[in-house]
Amino acid sequence: MRPLLVLTACLIWLPACGDRPAEPAETAPGYLDSAGRTDLLSGGVRMIPIRTPKGEFRVWTKRVGNSATMKVLLLHGGPAATHEYFEAFDSYFPAAGIEYYYYYDQLGSAYSDQPNDPELWDLPRFVDEVEQVRQALGLNRDNFYLLGHSWGGILAIEYALKYQQHLKGLIISNMMASIPAYNDYARTVLMPAMDQTALAEIKRLEATGKTEDPRYMELLIPHHYEQHILRMPAADWPNPVNRAFQHLNRAIYVPMQGPSELGASGKLVNWDRTSDLEKIAVPTLVIGARHDTMDPAHMEMIAGKVQRGRYLFCPNGSHLAMYDDQKVYVDGVIQFARDVDAGRF
Repeated sequence: MRPLLVLTACLIWLPACGDRPAEPAETAPGYLDSAGRTDLLSGGVRMIPIRTPKGEFRVWTKRVGNSATMKVLLLHGGPAATHEYFEAFDSYFPAAGIEYYYYYDQLGSAYSDQPNDPELWDLPRFVDEVEQVRQALGLNRDNFYLLGHSWGGILAIEYALKYQQHLKGLIISNMMASIPAYNDYARTVLMPAMDQTALAEIKRLEATGKTEDPRYMELLIPHHYEQHILRMPAADWPNPVNRAFQHLNRAIYVPMQGPSELGASGKLVNWDRTSDLEKIAVPTLVIGARHDTMDPAHMEMIAGKVQRGRYLFCPNGSHLAMYDDQKVYVDGVIQFARDVDAGRF
């Protein structure tokens, strides 16, 4: 198992995010009617062709529901994890009338093509991929919400900076706007709070290139994962989470994130968009969690720097706050989508 990347100017504070639950609503008529949709035969599944400098490949998507004005495309973490941990939204989005594409595996992940070419694992190419997926799905500024979690948050920020004219709303979930700031938070806050004997052994394994040694994960699970990735015993982790970790493509993950689970050291090591946040003008929800690997204060800062931001704080959550603070997280996302859709944002 690996985390999903251990690896915006009005600020609207939602106290503990549970004080303002999403308003109940009946599912819109026709939400479950797929008549006339091109993906009717396949149950919403589409393999979308993606043009790259290395040729054409296909990425796997699946639509759930129908909505004229609220369509959410979900960007999973990793890099190169899978859509599977987003399956939790099945319990909430249909009842809220939100059309969503959570079965979107980015190129190199799970059900999508997995070419063996390191030159493809490049942030600008991933951004271009998202734009091609948007076009193929027919998403536009009248209906298109983009939710990026962890590495997907990096991708969502980059997409908004280049293509925000196509967005109706942006959701940055559990991802800071700076890898150097994340590394500093890990070094000055997370590591000092760990069991220091365990940390010393973890560091020795990393220094000797033994991050694939079973002992590495034996130490990380109780001392890091169960504290900051998903706050429940690993033996009780939901099946969608376990499947997403099991299917992570390490041929992409390690070059981009790096081998350490206590910081980033790969291609993304110098990524920092803090100074560009004020360029994001679309309504933006930023989600932080008290126990996350990502600094919740930094997440609140992002919400204050973008032009139209809201901060959602999950007091009991960690990196996978959609699981360990699920109702707070999902209520906040649904309320944001409804507020933007109704012109209340």
